[in-house]
Amino acid sequence: MSILLLSGPEIVAHYREMASPDSTGPALLLLRDGNDPGRLRTRPTRWWDRLGARLLARSLDRRLAADDAPESDPRLATRAQTLVAPDERRSLAANWEHLLELARIEPVRAVRRVPLCRDRIADAESSVREMLVALVAPLPVTAAGVARASLLLSDGSGPLYNRRSSTDLVGAVNQVTEQLDPSVSLISST
Repeated sequence: MSILLLSGPEIVAHYREMASPDSTGPALLLLRDGNDPGRLRTRPTRWWDRLGARLLARSLDRRLAADDAPESDPRLATRAQTLVAPDERRSLAANWEHLLELARIEPVRAVRRVPLCRDRIADAESSVREMLVALVAPLPVTAAGVARASLLLSDGSGPLYNRRSSTDLVGAVNQVTEQLDPSVSLISST
């Protein structure tokens, strides 16, 4: 992963470039029509939508995981498009694979790492593998499912890292897998 350090006008120029038609990013957003909420409309992705989606990624992921309709807000729609992109899904799956590998390795005392609940991860490995198959499948998935997979992986107070967490890891992973099912509606009815 590379980190891009920009400041002031450089940030604006960078995100304008990312939103340009030559960019590999999505060119259009699907949004609810303000005049008729039952109708969807398209509009071009704007650089500030991408910047806002990037800066607010974690909170937007929480909203998506809570089933907020992506088409209700341009930043939410932009973040949803990012999450469901095949490269993003493969990257998230690779991070889960890395977690499974780390859980199998005995911790080295000299190296400070985030403690893993290795027994929980071992018990959930088959469920995690099913989730990963759904995550990288060449089928459309909901942004809510991908957001939940991402949040579960990164939640330091969750069942992967916190022994006191009451969340059942197998159940949580199975819920994510269900959410990644392509038969789940991709457009919210709210």
